[in-house]
Amino acid sequence: MKKLWVVLSILLLLSTLVSGVSAEGLEVQAKSALLMDVATGTILYEKNAHEPLPPASVTKVMTMLLIMEAIDSGSLNYSDTVTTSEAAAAKGGSQVFLKVGETMSVSEMLKSIAVSSANDCACAMAEHIAGSEAAFVERMNERAKELGLNDTHFVNCTGLDDGPDAANHRTSAHDIAVMSRELLARHPDITKYTTIWMDTIRGGAFGLSNTNKLIRFYPGATGLKTGFTSTAGYCLSATAKREDLELIAVVMGCESAKIRTAACKSMLDYGFAGYALVTPGLEDAPVVPVRLGKDASVPLKLEGAGSLLVPKAKRSGIVTRLQLEEEVTAPVEQGQRLGTLTMTSGEETLLETPLVAAQPVPRLTLGEIYVTVLRRAAMAKG
Repeated sequence: MKKLWVVLSILLLLSTLVSGVSAEGLEVQAKSALLMDVATGTILYEKNAHEPLPPASVTKVMTMLLIMEAIDSGSLNYSDTVTTSEAAAAKGGSQVFLKVGETMSVSEMLKSIAVSSANDCACAMAEHIAGSEAAFVERMNERAKELGLNDTHFVNCTGLDDGPDAANHRTSAHDIAVMSRELLARHPDITKYTTIWMDTIRGGAFGLSNTNKLIRFYPGATGLKTGFTSTAGYCLSATAKREDLELIAVVMGCESAKIRTAACKSMLDYGFAGYALVTPGLEDAPVVPVRLGKDASVPLKLEGAGSLLVPKAKRSGIVTRLQLEEEVTAPVEQGQRLGTLTMTSGEETLLETPLVAAQPVPRLTLGEIYVTVLRRAAMAKG
């Protein structure tokens, strides 16, 4: 009887420990995975996040990034016409069956890439932007280096496993999250395409259907890109936004489309349930008195204050404090630091950011000082 009690006690203890782990963390059925906040880049969960793996069509996150950078720089327009080459028309896998010499607008090409993962459109856009797919891939790798993606090497713009160098086409869950963040944060117009569930091209003659089921079934889903090959397995960079919080959930090497969708959903649920984005703000602009200035005071503003990602349990207990200079002597330069905003939760300091002069305050000339003194003297007598 005593032995039975001991065994039951051990099982109860193990059950408590396991449930504690599952409550605090996640079990994601993927070779690698990562959950990241878009605003701050904070990693909320990771599993083998830096393991280089074949990404399949999630490669097109970088392809779309270069397309959007070209559009936003003005070197490419949505209305530009793209002509299909033999190489583009010959691409296999997911496609919209472009014919050699067929023309299509950049907008329709981009929509086909984002929604239906069209390899032929990806190749056509690469050639249009860089002259050849090989030259475009060089740009992809250069951009990867600029973003600090140390796990990444591209050999094509599609993610297809074909070609003699396909084994060297690798990236990681971490690097996919970083490039996805760059795409979303700097080029939010991409979501006009990545949030499409069903649409058409060629004047309605050809239908497109999104392979990312979260777009239809997950509240707040914004994208971003699915991928599958027999080598890579099922991959997904899933993004969603609720209120001010936007998250990226990446999985690689899942065993089925259902598993990849469920894995990303579980990570997104975890992030939205447990975290909140807090943006430091000032209800009224604080001011600091100015001696010998043409203005009696100078208003302050936050210097480059970004958002702060915090556990929801801490959000209600956040205290904001301002520490200001009692007085400053002119001249005051715009951007001059005159205080500090501090956000704390209990004993923990969450953020310290400078408060700076919102505008310059020139110093009074000797003549202006003399006139000011006379005015003040007259007012005192009156």
